[in-house]
Amino acid sequence: MTALSLCACGSGGGRGLLRNLCGSLWVPLGRGRSRSWGPGLPLQLHRLLLGGRSSGLWATEKRAGSAAPAVSRSLSTYAKLWEQAVREPQVFWGRLAQDTLVWDTPYHTVEDCDFSQGKISWFLGGQLNVSVNCLDQHVKKSPDRIALIWEKDEPGTEEKITYRELLETTCRLANTLKKHGVHRGDRVAIYMPVSPLAVAAMLACARIGAVHTVIFAGFSAESLAGRINDAKCKVVITYNQGVRGGRIIELKKIVDEAVKNCPTIKHVLVAQRTDNKINMGKLDVLLEEEMAKENPVCAPEIMDSEDTLFMLYTSGSTGKPKGLVHTQAGYLLYAAVTHKHVFDFRQGDVFGCVADIGWITGHSYVVYGPLCNGATSVLFESTPVYPNAGRYWETVQRLKINQFYGAPTAIRVLLNHGDAWVKKYDRSSLRTLGSVGEPINQEAWEWLYKVVGDTKCSVVDTWWQTETGGICIAPRPSEEGAEIIPGMAMRPFFGITPILVDEKGEVIEGGDVSGALCITQAWPGMARTIYGDHQRFIDAYFKVYPGYYFSGDGAYRTEDGYYQITGRMDDVINVSGHRLGTAEIEDAMTNHPAVPETAVIGYPHDIKGEAAYAFIVLKDDTDNPDIILNELKSIVATKIAKYAVPDQILVVKRLPKTRSGKVMRRLLRKIITDNTQDLGDITTLEDPVVISEILNAYQKQKAKLSAS
Repeated sequence: MTALSLCACGSGGGRGLLRNLCGSLWVPLGRGRSRSWGPGLPLQLHRLLLGGRSSGLWATEKRAGSAAPAVSRSLSTYAKLWEQAVREPQVFWGRLAQDTLVWDTPYHTVEDCDFSQGKISWFLGGQLNVSVNCLDQHVKKSPDRIALIWEKDEPGTEEKITYRELLETTCRLANTLKKHGVHRGDRVAIYMPVSPLAVAAMLACARIGAVHTVIFAGFSAESLAGRINDAKCKVVITYNQGVRGGRIIELKKIVDEAVKNCPTIKHVLVAQRTDNKINMGKLDVLLEEEMAKENPVCAPEIMDSEDTLFMLYTSGSTGKPKGLVHTQAGYLLYAAVTHKHVFDFRQGDVFGCVADIGWITGHSYVVYGPLCNGATSVLFESTPVYPNAGRYWETVQRLKINQFYGAPTAIRVLLNHGDAWVKKYDRSSLRTLGSVGEPINQEAWEWLYKVVGDTKCSVVDTWWQTETGGICIAPRPSEEGAEIIPGMAMRPFFGITPILVDEKGEVIEGGDVSGALCITQAWPGMARTIYGDHQRFIDAYFKVYPGYYFSGDGAYRTEDGYYQITGRMDDVINVSGHRLGTAEIEDAMTNHPAVPETAVIGYPHDIKGEAAYAFIVLKDDTDNPDIILNELKSIVATKIAKYAVPDQILVVKRLPKTRSGKVMRRLLRKIITDNTQDLGDITTLEDPVVISEILNAYQKQKAKLSAS
């Protein structure tokens, strides 16, 4: 099999080299600025990307109902497509944009990018409307096709929404926004859990040219107000209440508290998720009542390719959230193409991404990517363990889900509940299993592959970020039958050119090496700026390693050119001069069969400078914790090195996680540095009681160590 990686000439120059590690082919690559059109994509490759089949990169047989003929391919199909995308991005992406998206005005320039200025522009001169691409084009062909399946909190109460119904709802909501003073370019905050109305709100903004910023419906009033004020939003759309895991969430009360400090808010549009009555103030408008008065037709605003589609806030190293800006055509194209080829999407599939729409995963792989491709997308409102640990798999059986995409954290939680909850349900509809959000450890990967997928599904461990807009590194697409290595993202997607860079800014060549993960040239889906602070955008992503996009992540490249993400560079600890990714230690420890979850952080050490502190969750049937702790130390010493063994290991009942499944490591760091008087905002925690549980365990361990 052909494995590809990148090397570069110099540390910051404008040229790179494509290296075929299994041969002697070296191909120069251009970077950075717009180029003229070259030869078109070869017909065979064009068919693979755009034919009636979802992806010829997955299988060669002709599938039922496919209009495209079977394509006879060589082992180098993936390599050829990747090389084409890297060498001639204008040709590759230009043809894809032309044939994938519905345009009102054709573009005249495919791309004009310069990393030194943080300048990223795609499909200049082109005009389109994203909602037309996600709705109208499908309504014309198949109006009664199911667009969304709303898997509500209670099992068996799902609702199905057709493309026609979603278009009408979107138009009514769009007209309601216009009636309440929202115009092209205005910002609209959406503070709603996963639901069809939340999706319609996003698409309604896109329809009239407003900019949506979806704020995770778990943030506190203070966090919500900060994001609203930074974006200068004119309207907030919310629900009276949210429902999740059998619990009621008082969304409207949180919004009421937030907008007291948001002078730009003119209206709060309130939808009804429950029948419970709420207090309505002078800014408040009952959304469904207003929508019922509006026309179900709304003419789409014609938008330039580089007009802002949405802003999404992500944590910044300074503590102030960053409002990352994504634009129209490039983002939509990249979301659609990655959705199609990474997951082997075929027309008629039910795509089950269980992410919240408050995160980029929900934007790209619940809403925009699937809907642009005409998919049926599942909206998952509940939790993985409500009403029991079989919830995901019961949903897969009932809805006949074909692709399942979720977080490793949730998988590790379910693994701890045992195999019976999985095997109780029919999962034969599944073809692809995906993980997102953090590196997946080998035990969780193996469990997903063997238990959930019955060894019949491809498992795609995907690496990407809010900043990248869509998946950048994943095991698929690939050559047919190509290996997938557990716990490894592996292969760059078309047009993605990863390199590893050392602390001096020098490009690291060859295999069996680690470094900072950078990307050498632009792709359509990447963020364009940080709202209101382009210099911060440049400083964060293009200044650290000039000439490259710096991901902030560390990675390891194998001898075969595959990439494994080792964790955030700011999650790297320096133990006696040895740099260690905390994710690497976590991965080693979760290889122990009794340890489903771990979180490792660094803390100050008088002699070593820094040391590792591990928090671990043990399976319920564990008898001898002390033996396991010794075994864990031996595993880390064997798999990494003796210096990587954590100085302290604390057994806890559970880890502090947000509702989206992220472990809040900053809280763990505050606990072990005795800084618990200032924990900051903990309202996003799934259960804040976990802090007192961990604090009690830590104090007991501390007292025990002092006594000994």
